[in-house]
Amino acid sequence: MHEHVHHRRGSGHLRPLVWGLVITFAFAMVEAIGGWMSGSLALLGDAGHMATDSLSLALGAVAALLAQRPANRELSFGWGRAEVLAAVINAVFMLVIVIGICYAAVGRLREPQPVQGGIVMLIAFIGLLVNLLVAWTLHRGEQTLNIRGALLHVMGDLLGSVAALIAGAVIYFTGWLPIDPLLSLLICLLILFSSVRLLRDAVDVLMERVPRELSLPVVGETLAAVKGVRSVHDLHIWRLDSSTISLSAHIVVDDLLAWPAVLERLRETLIKRFDINHITLQPEPLSLAGATIIDRVSDNQ
Repeated sequence: MHEHVHHRRGSGHLRPLVWGLVITFAFAMVEAIGGWMSGSLALLGDAGHMATDSLSLALGAVAALLAQRPANRELSFGWGRAEVLAAVINAVFMLVIVIGICYAAVGRLREPQPVQGGIVMLIAFIGLLVNLLVAWTLHRGEQTLNIRGALLHVMGDLLGSVAALIAGAVIYFTGWLPIDPLLSLLICLLILFSSVRLLRDAVDVLMERVPRELSLPVVGETLAAVKGVRSVHDLHIWRLDSSTISLSAHIVVDDLLAWPAVLERLRETLIKRFDINHITLQPEPLSLAGATIIDRVSDNQ
């Protein structure tokens, strides 16, 4: 029996999310008041966007809090994937927001609405500074999928502030109203790309896919080349959460008495070359060996 104790390190993930939540929600209220006073639908829409981001940050904070809970009899790997689930929800939420912004932008192209460019520029500039502060706070934390999901929302707000600033300046100096929805559509394309990528990475973890930076055959061949190893089979590599890569395998050896030394060489290879530190290896004598890694890979093709 190979026993692992799982310790969650969620405190470093929680602090930036809480700070981001407080700052984002506070400025969402400022934007809402500014949008109401200026009659700017653009600012009111961005205020709603930031309020939605506050909700996503709150969701991420709850997930980070859950991730601190230790493993138990029911959840032997702990709560680490709560952050991955939060990333999935954030990505889907962002896709819904993109659809809403695109719909509103098309409507504004058809029927332009008057905008007070000066007030929009002022509030958008403050919003840009606020979003830079929140992005910096989140970027300083460990880059889990949960943090990346929250950061995605904040970057969307930051790009929205830049677009609003440019749109406000163009409207203020030229009076050309279509610039606002056109820049909104451009920002939507950028957010869409990041959202799809985040969703893909989160689904990879949930489906226990081999991490994209690793190759199952290469890892198997590397293990098989270690001194004292005859072959490798039943090799599995997956992510427990966004920061932990796990590996399990059956190792065929000539001499079970030499297993402690072989195990140490295998662990050192996996940690130093592939940065895999959650390892479960089962030794087998040559007489009981099953399929090799090459056989298993060919069976799956």
